[in-house]
Amino acid sequence: MNNMMSILFASGSESKLNELTLHRTTASLPFGGRYRLIDFTLSNLVNSGITQVGIVTRSNYQSLMDHIRQGRDWDLNRKNGGISVFPPFVYNSSREVYKGKIEAIYSIMSFLHHSPEQYVVITNCNIAANIDFTKMFEKHMSCGADLTMITHNGYTTTSRRIVIERGENDVVKDIYETEMASDEQKEISLNTYLIKKDFLIDLVQRAYARGQVDFEKDILFRLVEGGKVYAYKIDSYAAIIDDVKTYYSESMNLLSDDIRHELFSKSNRIYTKVKDSVPTVYKEGAKVSNSLLADGCVVSGTVENSVLFRNVRIEEGAVVKNSIIMENGVIGKNSTVKYAITDKDVEVSADREIAGYSTYPIVIVKGKKV
Repeated sequence: MNNMMSILFASGSESKLNELTLHRTTASLPFGGRYRLIDFTLSNLVNSGITQVGIVTRSNYQSLMDHIRQGRDWDLNRKNGGISVFPPFVYNSSREVYKGKIEAIYSIMSFLHHSPEQYVVITNCNIAANIDFTKMFEKHMSCGADLTMITHNGYTTTSRRIVIERGENDVVKDIYETEMASDEQKEISLNTYLIKKDFLIDLVQRAYARGQVDFEKDILFRLVEGGKVYAYKIDSYAAIIDDVKTYYSESMNLLSDDIRHELFSKSNRIYTKVKDSVPTVYKEGAKVSNSLLADGCVVSGTVENSVLFRNVRIEEGAVVKNSIIMENGVIGKNSTVKYAITDKDVEVSADREIAGYSTYPIVIVKGKKV
């Protein structure tokens, strides 16, 4: 067992994920056929020996609670450590939802004080990656860093991505937040930080006393000026899911053998909530190519370049292309669905035609019948 604990932020991108987070928090957004986004972070932590995990929620966290239960599927249902879930204002005397990460961390100060670990991993739950935090810890200790942040090369496809410039020995020389999206590739922060617990407590208390709420702008950016913030860059696949466009594009990226191998086929497994489902059935006449299908599906029609979650039914004559069909979805006879994201329990009736575009997929909200 190492000397790290973790604080996860379950929310943060709901405003840009629109219909996909009407009924859930970002952390419980389905991804990759059978996973939720939080599965990747929880699995990375457990695989790295981090078993003291605090999850800070904000709103719509019922689906998250149902998914993680007591943490059994990640071996986190234990007497010492395990998962602690914090509702948005349980420790807030003003009974208001926290305004930023600084206020959120301040509200769970007793959790930090009572945890025996000396170092804290702070991260969002909208990151799909396979990361070994023990290597990050070794980097942090060898550099004598005040804070170590995980980075990767990526495109600033949405605003508010944090871009860094590195100097010698991976020290962060400059850091800024993008104001507009672009197709330019830069070194981007995965919003994942390692910091000594006592130092974090001191920083948060000072910032909170001054009315500051934004962890990145009010703490991280100022630490960079001190010259002891370091970057731990990963070269493997990593995705930040922070709007509908990135959710769709990164889901489609999973159809690549190389990306799936980087994410799922390493020695460190990605765990999720176990469901006992029957295998997928391919009826006579079914045509499936370059697609991911979870268990429990029944396919009688055509599926191309798509991701199907558990218990999806594609009826006879139906055509699904370049789309994401979430759990219990039904695509009726002779219907066509292209460039679409259908949420859980969506039913597309017979003889319908639904089409978006690769740059603007259409989203059908949970439980709707079209």
